Amino acid sequence: MPKIKTNKSVVKRFHFSSPKTGKGRVKKVLQRRAGQDHFNARESTVITKRKRRDKEISKSFHKTIKTLSGVKK
Repeated sequence: MPKIKTNKSVVKRFHFSSPKTGKGRVKKVLQRRAGQDHFNARESTVITKRKRRDKEISKSFHKTIKTLSGVKK
């Protein structure tokens, strides 16, 4: 069985948090929030601060994103 090529667009959009324990499994898949490039002066402070944080992807997409990015389980 050949290896699956890494999907570069997935690697650029998502990153993985490492667990606190030394088991080496990925705990969360995180994505930067959209709409942060410009026109932020008109946004409220709450929304601007929320955009700075990464959001966690739902568990149903974890397996797909890990497969496409080439990360081991």
